[in-house]
Amino acid sequence: QVQLVESGGGWVQPGGSLRLSCAASGFIFRMYSMVWYRQTPGKERELVASITNYGSTNYADSVKGRFTISRDNAKNTVYLQMNSLKPEDTAVYYCNTRVELRSYWGQGTQVTVSS
Repeated sequence: QVQLVESGGGWVQPGGSLRLSCAASGFIFRMYSMVWYRQTPGKERELVASITNYGSTNYADSVKGRFTISRDNAKNTVYLQMNSLKPEDTAVYYCNTRVELRSYWGQGTQVTVSS
């Protein structure tokens, strides 16, 4: 079955960096787009960045120039490099993919940006 496992979250001061990882299994990873979302209490889940199976990327305006999404098909892993972090980046970050018209989510990893 499809599984997505996020890691790499934590606490960081404003201006700092974190790298999130999402390890995927149960499907042919290289064939599918991968997406990072984030959510804060009381708000809808927000798309942060996506990467297609060909490597094309897309970013929310709020993270352009600061975040970079990448993938390693040999490791079945997608990454989110987050630089110049701001307090408003604080959220639970989720990995997502859609396989055979069904959407799959990881358990999420908490990112907290504060001084």
